Amino acid sequence: MNLERSEESRRLVDVLAVAAAVLASITLIQFATGDTTVTLAYAGGLTVLGFIAFMSARARPAPVPATRADTPDWSVTVAAIEQPGLAVAVTDRANRLVCANATFELWFGSSNAPPGLPVDGQSADALARAARTAWRDGHGDGPVGIADEDKSWTAEVVRAGRGDDYLVWRFAPVVRHEPMAGIGKHITGLFGRVLGAAGISVALVSPDGLVRAANPSLARRGLGDENASLAGQEFVRLLRSDDRERIYFAREGSKGSPQTLLQIPLTDPDEAGSDASSDRTEADAPSLMLLIDSGIGLGGWGGESKGQAAQLEALLERLPLGLAATDRDGHFLFANPAFRRAAGLDSRELPPYPSDLVVPRDKTAMSDAVRRYGQGPSSSGDIAVRLTGDPDEPVSMGLAGVRGLGDAAVLLSLADTTEEARLKRQVAQATKMQAVGQLAGGVAHDFNNVLTAIIGYCDLMLLRHTPGDSDYDDIQQIRANSNRAASLTRQLLAFSRQQTLQPETIQLPDILSEVSQLLKRLLGAKITLTTRHDRNLGPVRADPRQLEQVIINLAVNARDAIQASGGGEGAAGTLAFTTRRVEAKDIRRMGSEIIPAGDYTVLVAEDTGGGIRPDIIGKLFEPFFTTKEQGKGTGLGLSTVYGIVKQSGGFIFASNAKAADGGVKGARFTVYLPVHHVTEEEAARAGSLPEESAREWSGGGTILLVEDEDMVRAVAERALTRAGYGVVTASDGDEGLDLVQQGGQFDLVVTDVVMPSMDGPAMAREIRKRSPDTPVLFMSGYAEEQLRGEIDIDNMHFIAKPFSVKQIGEKVEAVLRAAHRSRVDA
Repeated sequence: MNLERSEESRRLVDVLAVAAAVLASITLIQFATGDTTVTLAYAGGLTVLGFIAFMSARARPAPVPATRADTPDWSVTVAAIEQPGLAVAVTDRANRLVCANATFELWFGSSNAPPGLPVDGQSADALARAARTAWRDGHGDGPVGIADEDKSWTAEVVRAGRGDDYLVWRFAPVVRHEPMAGIGKHITGLFGRVLGAAGISVALVSPDGLVRAANPSLARRGLGDENASLAGQEFVRLLRSDDRERIYFAREGSKGSPQTLLQIPLTDPDEAGSDASSDRTEADAPSLMLLIDSGIGLGGWGGESKGQAAQLEALLERLPLGLAATDRDGHFLFANPAFRRAAGLDSRELPPYPSDLVVPRDKTAMSDAVRRYGQGPSSSGDIAVRLTGDPDEPVSMGLAGVRGLGDAAVLLSLADTTEEARLKRQVAQATKMQAVGQLAGGVAHDFNNVLTAIIGYCDLMLLRHTPGDSDYDDIQQIRANSNRAASLTRQLLAFSRQQTLQPETIQLPDILSEVSQLLKRLLGAKITLTTRHDRNLGPVRADPRQLEQVIINLAVNARDAIQASGGGEGAAGTLAFTTRRVEAKDIRRMGSEIIPAGDYTVLVAEDTGGGIRPDIIGKLFEPFFTTKEQGKGTGLGLSTVYGIVKQSGGFIFASNAKAADGGVKGARFTVYLPVHHVTEEEAARAGSLPEESAREWSGGGTILLVEDEDMVRAVAERALTRAGYGVVTASDGDEGLDLVQQGGQFDLVVTDVVMPSMDGPAMAREIRKRSPDTPVLFMSGYAEEQLRGEIDIDNMHFIAKPFSVKQIGEKVEAVLRAAHRSRVDA
């Protein structure tokens, strides 16, 4: 408005200035000529010219204010991203908040920009990783779970803008579902009809008092039609009470029988409070309402109808929710199987009092709660207690004061979380093993680079020394220790399933036969080795050297266990290896949730060493876990066995072998390896003769060597130069690609896989666009099978780290010879 007023003032001043100039010129003409006629003619001409100028200005379009076309109109963006229940924000490359909708500002505040949101540390790291991935790939890896102290969300991010200069973040709240909601299906289904046949009307009622589901018995007695729907109706309107506070169905009036109302809050134990003062009651969760004729007793608790009581007790035993009842003095009267499992009483008798189920510090609170609900008015609530079977995890126990059930005064409810706790432990163990495996694989990969340099320099030094020199033995010792360290990294890679394997189609009995003599020397004269094989064993596809390592490790562990249980090295015992044929129908009969149905060849190793303690059987395959004395075991033996078996596609289990008298005889390890069905292509390849090397190839060639580790690059360069090759080096993928783009001609590209900036596979793909026939040799400490599955490049070769000078020379020669043969055949 101020700008418009200023423009109008400027125009008015311009008009006044022009008018003053016109009057001045007319006055000057009159003064100079003294002739009025001339003066009037001059004024008329000025008037005509002014009119023409005015009309021209009216016809010209008004100037449009200049605007920058490349300036974003963020007000339009904000209006577009306003979505209820979804927070949207846009950030620039400096992680500054460019715009956000109202939901984002409500949840996270306008002063915070992703990934720097006020969330916990793990969530902040996840947001930072998602931002880096989006800047690199254009989008994150998928929804990321984040949380603060009170809420949790899922976050997604994509890169956007003309120049990909912005990140668009979307945050959706995580909605927690009620774990007990599924019980409504049982109420309206067969289970509800069974309860109705026993004279029990049941309804699932929401916290606001509306019926969610009801069985046909409640519909018949409340509305007169068992097919009528009660969903959405107020539960209290179905009932009425008389002056004696007895409850009746409103439709039946005083002619009906009085009802006993049981309210069971369906509260999730994980959401309950952590102490006895928790304020979470049935007002916060749906409730199960049971209406029972007052004449029906429960399980002989003083009721008059013994048949109906026994039937009701049988029905309560089928409920998935744990239920128990006490009398007014707090004595247990009844507990269904679900309550016994949840309380840890599967193999024990029901104790006299509920307080006997909890830890000592919770006994007083439990006794007071039972007494309060048993003697006070009919009400319900819950209390957080710690059971003796699991004193570290608090559980929520519901209590309801009931009347009209004979001696019963308090109804206790407890959710059975046994299976849930088992699954939580399995997930935690699997997560821990995966994290340790990733760490072990990363450490082994970096350590392999160091060992490659050490072994390579030792080989180069040995070329200048001969046996008898003063330094020759020292260099050999360094090389031997380096190879020993390399075997340790192979164990770590085996555990993390990143080991380089050379699988072949083999028979397990053949492998046992080859190592039997070595096993006898390892076990000694006092320990007897026996083997037994099933007929028609299927072949397996695995690395025979690694399977030998599995068998040797199992034998060494069995020997140590026999000696430990027998009192020393002279202890006698037996180690038995058995191979079995297991078909798919046998796997299905086992009902295993781990092993998929299929044909397997099984290897069983069973010893007489006294068995495995129950408290450590779940830790046997963890790295660095050992029961041996310090200095007598690294704790990597069984973890290596586990990694080799899993990488070969198999499964391994540890258990205890039973003796004839029912006791523990020793340990048993069972290895399942899938039967490999040989394809026609593999059979043809196995039956063909190897092609002869091309005699025309005389050696030599130019090699592009790309390696980010300086010491590895230097060793490889010297080794290949000594072998007669021309070597051009690059420290990363970008530099190697530049050498090719500048016109470099190379017979072979030797490159590391993992490098900063551009990695080896990405560089190889770009080089192949210019030179499709150039072979590529990858160097890596990770498994070849894993890399081939991830890289997927034709005419690629692989050499595992650490390698010696001789090994890389032979590998390069083999690759160049094969490339030359392919060109000749073409």
